[in-house]
Amino acid sequence: MLDILCIGDSVIDIFLKIPSTDPKFKHDRENNRLEISLGEKISVEKYIVGIGGNATNTAVGTARLGLNSGLCAEIGNDEFSQKILSTLGDEDVNTDFVIRDNDKQTSITVALSYNGERTLFTEHVQRKHNLKFENADTRLIYLTSIGHVWEHIYEKVYEHVKQSDTLLAFNPGSLQLEYKNRFVMDAIEVTDYLFVNKQEAEEILYGKELGLKLENNKNLIKKLLFGLRSLGAKNVIITDSVNGSYVQNQNNKMFHLACNKVEAIEKTGAGDAYTAGFLSAVLKDLSIEEAMVWGTINSSSVIREVGAENGLLHKEKMIEIRKSMSGFLPHEI
Repeated sequence: MLDILCIGDSVIDIFLKIPSTDPKFKHDRENNRLEISLGEKISVEKYIVGIGGNATNTAVGTARLGLNSGLCAEIGNDEFSQKILSTLGDEDVNTDFVIRDNDKQTSITVALSYNGERTLFTEHVQRKHNLKFENADTRLIYLTSIGHVWEHIYEKVYEHVKQSDTLLAFNPGSLQLEYKNRFVMDAIEVTDYLFVNKQEAEEILYGKELGLKLENNKNLIKKLLFGLRSLGAKNVIITDSVNGSYVQNQNNKMFHLACNKVEAIEKTGAGDAYTAGFLSAVLKDLSIEEAMVWGTINSSSVIREVGAENGLLHKEKMIEIRKSMSGFLPHEI
């Protein structure tokens, strides 16, 4: 039996780390713009080729933390798809629910890593997503971002969860939030653990990012938590970058945990790492408060490395770090 089956995309991630001292790059901080002259030849300090996608990152993260994890995704049939399968095998992620499309190539994301931030160039190969998971013996399904032609998968997950004892964790992708149709709202209605960042929460409830000043943050977070709970989600988890994470549980208690301050090298995969840590703790029957700690520790480890998976912790390291941070706990708000 699986502990968790992650449903979503699986892609190849290529990270290009650009030296912060490169004079050919100009970082316009005021307008949040990265500028480069057309036709320049740029030196790369380091490159990494790995596997990615929200579902894939979470499957690897939960497997490293000791869960029996599986991935349900559709990939291509080229040399990159073989890398996906071999890497998942090395990480002890079950691939019984991964299907290969013989007529398509693998989707690729290229990330420019510069000054601790990343700029993404993404290609999503259009697929039919004929995913089969109805007979999966799993305690929890984690549903997340899927490329074009995704509605029928969301509907199948909704019906499956309604008719079974399977728990649902849900993190809608940017494409799903863009449409925010009944398939997304239905999924939220039957979700046991809803994961969104602050901007995504605002978009779901208000249709846009509110952009309020920091002094209004706590009251806004409470409204966002309550609003998402009112849509049906039993437990709502909101991450807010350097402000930490917030939870409203099914007993309507609200908690806040500050971020674990570390030097960020690159932030790709921070949210997936948090989700993997949180769900691993929950499925090990730990408290919601402890799940927040596991998520935060895992996330802070990932951002100290380049790539979405290099910093994901193994179970033994998580326990070691947790023991050294015994006073690191959320407080009720």
